[in-house]
Amino acid sequence: MSDKTDRALGKAETTAPQAAGASTPGAIDRFLGAAKQLAPLATGQAGRLVFALDATMSRQPTWDLACSLQARMFEVAAKSGGLAVQLVYFRGLMECRSSGWVGEPQRLNGLMSRIACEGGQTQIHRVLKHVRDEAKTVPIRAFVFVGDAMEEDVDALAALAGELGLRGIRGFLFQEGHDPAASAAFATIARLTGGAHARFDVNAPGSLLDLLRGAAAYASGGREALLRLAGDNAAVKGLLSAMDGGRR
Repeated sequence: MSDKTDRALGKAETTAPQAAGASTPGAIDRFLGAAKQLAPLATGQAGRLVFALDATMSRQPTWDLACSLQARMFEVAAKSGGLAVQLVYFRGLMECRSSGWVGEPQRLNGLMSRIACEGGQTQIHRVLKHVRDEAKTVPIRAFVFVGDAMEEDVDALAALAGELGLRGIRGFLFQEGHDPAASAAFATIARLTGGAHARFDVNAPGSLLDLLRGAAAYASGGREALLRLAGDNAAVKGLLSAMDGGRR
């Protein structure tokens, strides 16, 4: 189940009208169906990282940035045993999907490049539930969530985050902007999972790159790999400091 290339999460999704040029569910399904025919991923002892993004309409610039930077996650993780990444995204009217586990940046980029952002509400609770359920079948050390808003019951998110924390799954919540509701929720999720919450500037690609590299290092090699990466990197040091401030 965990190695299926793509599936909807939770209830069946409702399809909203598509803007001209946007990716349609049918087109995505055809591509992901073809991707199932690729050679299966051989992860060995590679770490596993769930890479989750808000793909609602306001996120297009960040989605494009993440597409351009995701390969660098694999580069830094290769030094600590490798990395398998699963893409999770939500958008539109109750659409939330996950990919299979991907061990090559080109494959992940192929998935991401075929997805267009659509308007909709946040579905962070479905991301957290997915991480929890996926961890029942495969070992997951960490997840990343990239977004700028939170429109849900923070207590429900906190309960799910607590479950992940008990399983030892660290959450790295990377926030664009300064929305106070998102800041509070992301910080709570990070604290309860023993992870970290940090902000980045979409106009400064290096800020998100450093954060993604830090999360990938932790997913592939744990705290020691994150320490090795830190050096003089302020962003990575910030992740370590935030993790030290929470529950390990």
